[in-house]
Amino acid sequence: MPETTIATDLDSIRAGRLSEAGEFWTGRIAKDAGNAKLTYKAAGVAVGSVATRISAGNHQFTVDEPAGLAGDDAAASPVEYALGALISCQVVVYRLYAHQLGLAIDELTIDAEGDLDVRGLFGIDESVRPGFTAIRLKVNISGPETQERYEELARVVADRCPVLDLFANQTPVSAVVAKV
Repeated sequence: MPETTIATDLDSIRAGRLSEAGEFWTGRIAKDAGNAKLTYKAAGVAVGSVATRISAGNHQFTVDEPAGLAGDDAAASPVEYALGALISCQVVVYRLYAHQLGLAIDELTIDAEGDLDVRGLFGIDESVRPGFTAIRLKVNISGPETQERYEELARVVADRCPVLDLFANQTPVSAVVAKV
């Protein structure tokens, strides 16, 4: 099968899935606005030196640290997964709104970098926060649209991406510790 046919089939499948998802959620929310509120869950079990085995829905994955941070380097680190979560959510939202706005995307790649000062993690300097101090995204889009149209899409994505919102805005976090 020629590569262009495969790409066309994938574009058609993606368009169908995006349309179906949009129609499903529009209908579901129209019936009851409460249907728009979702709760996501994940659970983790400590394994190895500092690794964690995560279960989320039907999926499992491991998170670890490099040897320099007491890990076995068996998997990506928590902050690398956080950047990966941001990238993957961006891809979803770019695809969703490109479809909704009628914009064609031939290829989409996103790179993320985050700056983290470990003095916060290790409690060396209380004035340094333990998380990222800056994150930079590089979004590369190829396709037939103008630069201006892709910039318009980027503004919509910035306003609608749930994981970007998680990074950009404070989200209340509560914790309960239980001895078992």
